[in-house]
Amino acid sequence: MSKNRGSCLIRGDGGRTIRGLLDRIGDRWSLLVVATLDGERLRFGELQHRVPGISQRMLTRTLRNLERDGLVRRTSYPEVPPRVEYELTARGRTLIGPAVALAEWAVDHGPAVEVSRAEYDGA
Repeated sequence: MSKNRGSCLIRGDGGRTIRGLLDRIGDRWSLLVVATLDGERLRFGELQHRVPGISQRMLTRTLRNLERDGLVRRTSYPEVPPRVEYELTARGRTLIGPAVALAEWAVDHGPAVEVSRAEYDGA
C-alpha cells in the first residue's frame, strides 16, 4: 500500500472504523468461522466440530458478533428439536478474498517474521 493510500484510509474518523472492523475479524476465532462457512450452511454442532479448539461459549459469542455485523445469517427452523443454521451473507462472502490473501501472506512471510523476531529478541 502506498503512503498516500494508507493516509487516505485513516482520514475522517482517525482510523476508528478500520480498527473496529479489524478488531472484530482479527480476533482469535472470527476468520476461522467465516472461512469454515465459505460456501456452506452449517448447524451449530457441525460448525463447532469443524473449528477445532473453539468452546461452545466462544462460538456462540463469535456467531452473535458476526451476525450483528451483517457477516453471518442465522436461520431458525420451528422444528422439534429446534434446528438453527448459519451461513455467510453476501457481505460476509466479500471477506473471503481478503482473508485468503492475508492467510497466504502469513504463510509466505511467516518464517521471515519469526527470524526477525528472534533477531530482535536476541539483541
